[in-house]
Amino acid sequence: MASLRDIRRRIKSVTNTRKITRAMKLVAGAKMRKATEKALQAAPYQQTLRRVLERVVAAEEDIEHVLLSVPQNTSDILMVVISSDRGLCGSFNAQLFKFVMKELARYESEGKKVSLVLYGRKAKGFFKSKGVHIEDQHEGLAPEDFSEVAKSLAEQLAVKLKEDACEKAVICFNHFQSVMTQEPVNAQLLPMQIEETEEEENSGFADYLYEPDGEIILSSLLPMALQATILQAFLETEAGEQAARMQAMDNATRNAGDLIDRLTLQYNRARQAAITTELTEIISGAEAL
Repeated sequence: MASLRDIRRRIKSVTNTRKITRAMKLVAGAKMRKATEKALQAAPYQQTLRRVLERVVAAEEDIEHVLLSVPQNTSDILMVVISSDRGLCGSFNAQLFKFVMKELARYESEGKKVSLVLYGRKAKGFFKSKGVHIEDQHEGLAPEDFSEVAKSLAEQLAVKLKEDACEKAVICFNHFQSVMTQEPVNAQLLPMQIEETEEEENSGFADYLYEPDGEIILSSLLPMALQATILQAFLETEAGEQAARMQAMDNATRNAGDLIDRLTLQYNRARQAAITTELTEIISGAEAL
């Protein structure tokens, strides 16, 4: 049985841990609010840009662009995986890696060869020992770097598609649905898929005339749309990471509090037992005299 001194030390240790987890929860909450605001602000821009592209495609016929072209390569897949750099965020990274491994198995069953482009220290550490070809890896990105990184990645992917280096490029990340829910998704980046929705078909956008012509407009908008899609993935990953960390630290704080209550009860019982034993020994000694 643990001594009173050991129990006191453990109570102090758990109390200090609770202070740390509580502080980390507050910091993650502040960062999450900023990241969520950026992710939600970027989503309408991406949706509007997508609708404009759908209208242009509906209004023009036989538009050709390198980002829309289907490559002759039918065997190579380029997969971009975005994880966090730090841990202590619950199952945020684990659920993403499990999802990516299922996607890799699916591609391999179809006879595809997959190359990974990794963003985040956790992804780098996980896939290093999985026997998967890693084409490039990055870590230590700050939120203010996301825009430049998205632009650079979009340009690299466009070059690979133009050089017929891959059949398609996809991106896997945790889609931010709410503070409680982040769902792993696999979205195709290239070749870009712009399909006319039923709403667009019934709205008569094909009657619009564009100046300059649709091909010139698409040559400007398609790279912007690709960059916006990648940037949105980075922003949602950041928001999801902070939300997951806030939830994990909240759970850790509550668990620490429960453990302190149990240890305090154990300490009081041990202290009462020690007092009772001392009183019994004193009474027994007095009676013996």
